[in-house]
Amino acid sequence: MPDALLIPCPHCNGLNRIPADRLADRPKCGRCKQAVLPGKPFALKQEGYASQLRGDLPLLVDVWAEWCGPCKSFSPTFEQAAVQLSGRCRLAKLDSEANPQLAGQLNIRSIPTLILFKGGVEVARQSGAFPLPQLLAWLGSQGVS
Repeated sequence: MPDALLIPCPHCNGLNRIPADRLADRPKCGRCKQAVLPGKPFALKQEGYASQLRGDLPLLVDVWAEWCGPCKSFSPTFEQAAVQLSGRCRLAKLDSEANPQLAGQLNIRSIPTLILFKGGVEVARQSGAFPLPQLLAWLGSQGVS
């Protein structure tokens, strides 16, 4: 792991250089002063998508919609994963109804869909909702632990 990581702010999309050994110290954004690693999923939107891909930490995106029952039942699991993975992986939720252009760009065909990005590139995709142990095992198999 490099000495300092570039991590986009989930609030203002500003890039922050954070020492790797300080990730657990609740770093704040240099621009907006909010938590860079909030320990919970953040809302991903079209206008911040490109900025959020630029970070050194993996980004796991949950594509969902308000009307989707499985999406709603998976939400608490995703929240728990965000707490457990804080400082190792950033978790974001993409509302496919509110961001149809981005959902189309990501070629979303069913929801919920999880997409894992590393270094700005999609490295894995999984459709459907599953329990926390299975989610963490899937991420582990992708090199996120």
